[in-house]
Amino acid sequence: MITVHHLNDSRSQRVLWLLEELDLPYEVRNYQRDALTRLAPPELQAVHPLGKSPVVEDGGLTLIESGAIIDSLIRRHGQGRLQPAQTSADYEHYQQWLHYAEGSAMLPLLLKLYVSRLGDAGAPLGPRIDSELNNHLGFVDQSLQDREWLLGDSFSGADIQMSFVGEAARGLRAPYPHLDAWVKRFQQRPAYRRALERGGPYSLAS
Repeated sequence: MITVHHLNDSRSQRVLWLLEELDLPYEVRNYQRDALTRLAPPELQAVHPLGKSPVVEDGGLTLIESGAIIDSLIRRHGQGRLQPAQTSADYEHYQQWLHYAEGSAMLPLLLKLYVSRLGDAGAPLGPRIDSELNNHLGFVDQSLQDREWLLGDSFSGADIQMSFVGEAARGLRAPYPHLDAWVKRFQQRPAYRRALERGGPYSLAS
């Protein structure tokens, strides 16, 4: 049985979504953020030393990092679903999106969140952060022009991995219509809706 250590309003929601898309049985162990600090509870450190989510246990294997988890689950259980053939040119683009989501795209979104809490002290950083946001959100928006999914007509694990970027950019998506339409499109998928039911409240879906 696959076990997902799931933290509310976190990247682990996309792991639940992946498992629903693959129609795999799994167990959810829920953890709640501290209402004041928004940090994960200390109980997660008993699962993994970093105390972060997601953590997935799969057949004796314990994994962290959403991209690695999505890649592993699809390779081990997907039976060819949700990823291009490794011999195709699309496979390299698929891998690129898996790494890009956390390696590049999330950084300016996180910086904007953290710097906003500094008030006037963070103001000098605002223009540089906004420039980086425009760069990355514009790139994703352009990549989705004239296509439904990141790899074209085929929905894949790349869309699931990148979903948190699109959702974390809520309130910023108006200038990026292709990105915004993509988020609204994947949020209507039945497996996405089922994952919300399993995972509980998730403010980024609004």
